[in-house]
Amino acid sequence: MSIHEMKIFSGRANPELAQKVADYVGLPLGRISLGRFPDGEISCKIEEDVRGRDIFIVQPTCPPVNENLMELLIMIDSFKRASAERITAVIPYFGYARQDRKDEGRVPITAKLVANLITRAGADRVLTMDLHAPQLQGFFDIPVDHLYAAPVLDSYFLSLGIPLEDIVVVSPDEGAIKRTLIHLPVFGGKLAIVDKRRSSGTTTSQAHLIGESVKGKVALIFDDMISTGGSISGAAHMVKEAGAAKVYLAATHPVFCGPAVERLSAAPAEEIVVTDTIPLDASRRPPNVRVLTVSELLGEAVKRIHRHESVSKLFRTYR
Repeated sequence: MSIHEMKIFSGRANPELAQKVADYVGLPLGRISLGRFPDGEISCKIEEDVRGRDIFIVQPTCPPVNENLMELLIMIDSFKRASAERITAVIPYFGYARQDRKDEGRVPITAKLVANLITRAGADRVLTMDLHAPQLQGFFDIPVDHLYAAPVLDSYFLSLGIPLEDIVVVSPDEGAIKRTLIHLPVFGGKLAIVDKRRSSGTTTSQAHLIGESVKGKVALIFDDMISTGGSISGAAHMVKEAGAAKVYLAATHPVFCGPAVERLSAAPAEEIVVTDTIPLDASRRPPNVRVLTVSELLGEAVKRIHRHESVSKLFRTYR
C-alpha cells in the first residue's frame, strides 16, 4: 500500500493528539461527523470514500471511558460497513485495563470483554501504549502492537543534564518494578523500591524504601499511569523524607481522577512529567505538570504498520 491509501481519523476523545499524529505522517485527518441524536445516542457518518483504504482510528478510551469506548466501537463498525480494507484501532490509553483478572469471586474480567467488543466491531489490529498489564495483548485474537513511552520520558530527563551518578530510579510499588526496570540502563542502573501495602482498591499505605539509598540523590519515580495519585505522591513523600535532593514524577497516562490534583499539588516534586495520551484541561492540571507528546512515536508506528515493517525495532534498547 502507498501512503496515499492510508487515512487517519479521530474520535472526540483526543483530537489534538490525532492531529499531531496525522501531521507527523503527512496526511490530513479524515473527515467524519460525530454527534448525538436527540435521545443521546451517538451518531457517526464518514464524510469521504474509504473503500479499500487502510484506516487508522485514534481514540483513547479515557474518561468518560464508556462514552469514548462506545464511540470507538461505532466508528469501527462504520468503517467496516464502508468496505475499508483494514482497520487499526489506535488506543493510546486503554480503559478498563486494570480489570484484567478475577481477584475475588463473582467479578468480571472487563478487559477481556472490551477486547472482544473491539474485535467483534470489526477492528483488524490494535495499536496501544503502556498497557497497565501487558498480558492484555493475549485477550485479543487480532494483532496488538504495544508501544512504550519510555523513549519520550527518558529523553526529556536526559535533556535536564542531571549527572547519571546522581540519579536513582524509583518504583512506587512492587507492581511497577518490571515497568521501572526498562529505565535503569538509561540512568545508571540504581534502583529503589517503595514497599507498599494496599489497604483497599483505592487507598494505599506506604511501608518502607528498599534498594539504593536516595539520600542526596535525584529520584525519578516512574509509573504507567497516575489515577488518584495515591501511590506516586506517597512515594514522593517517602523518598523526600529519606533525603532525596530532588524528586521527579513520571507517568505515561495522566488519568488524574478523584483527589489526584490535590495530592499531586502537595507532593514534593520538582515536576510531574506525563504524556498526551489523555487530554488535560485546566481543572485537572497541577501547576508543575509538564506534558510531552507521544505523537511522533505513534505516528512512526502507524507508518510502519501501514508499510508492513517492524514496530518492535523502535524499542530495541528497551527490550
